[in-house]
Amino acid sequence: MKIALVTDSTSAITKQEAEKNNIIVVSIPIIIGEKEYLENVDITSDQLFKMQREGADFPKTSQPSTGDLIRLFDRLNNEGYEAIIAITLSSGISGFYQTLCNFAENHPKYNLHAIDSRMTVRLQGNLVLAAAKMIKNGLDLDTILARLEKIRSTIDEIFVVNDLKNLSRGGRLSNAGAFIGSMLNIKPLLTFKDGNIVAFDKIRSMKRAFIKIKKLTVKKIDQLPYKDKIKLFIIDSNDSSQVDEAKVFLREKFPEQNISVTKFSPVIATHLGEKSFAIGWMIDIDKIDLTK
Repeated sequence: MKIALVTDSTSAITKQEAEKNNIIVVSIPIIIGEKEYLENVDITSDQLFKMQREGADFPKTSQPSTGDLIRLFDRLNNEGYEAIIAITLSSGISGFYQTLCNFAENHPKYNLHAIDSRMTVRLQGNLVLAAAKMIKNGLDLDTILARLEKIRSTIDEIFVVNDLKNLSRGGRLSNAGAFIGSMLNIKPLLTFKDGNIVAFDKIRSMKRAFIKIKKLTVKKIDQLPYKDKIKLFIIDSNDSSQVDEAKVFLREKFPEQNISVTKFSPVIATHLGEKSFAIGWMIDIDKIDLTK
């Protein structure tokens, strides 16, 4: 079966990775004032923050246009693809997954299978790369979908934002009411639960939050039965001051594991704001058998 692979730009799949693995990356729009920008095409995270500091309107995110999606899926259908796997950013922070589910229901000819990563950025990206490997290895569609579900279940992340302004204003924090009243100097620790961003602790100062994230990361990973096969991710938002320290710390605690250092994409930076920081982990797709 000829299977196409689609994802959105928040996955941080590079141009080189997309070309090498035949991955189609759909850009997510960002609207600032009257102008629309395509993520990683017209705007970077650094440019976004610069515009914010200079007084630009509060950024909003949208979804790829229906027309663009129809043209893409029609092209893939005409090129002989018998199925399409589309891996999206978490449905808890975007309606893109549900849009694709509606496409799948209303346009059965595409044989479209939407997968909610329940995450975003590079952890979502590694789920996409796992799918690409399995497609290259000739696995059948049902096997790929089942394996992706298992890989997705290993994804976890802890992160902190410098303030809650962007998350609360954009409506992306599911339990915002418990935190908004005490926003001043509070650095909330956050994670994804069932695809939604939830705050689970309040820490005063970024320094203390950073220490707590490192401790929780070690505690959670040490409890995993596959801890010797995980990959770690350090993700920052225009503030690399903690990145080197985190990398040294994780290398000391997990000397045999791969560590990836990336930035939050512009769309996710829109929601989290400047000076956000995360540590994430998932099964290392280079340490598991994706040939069967």
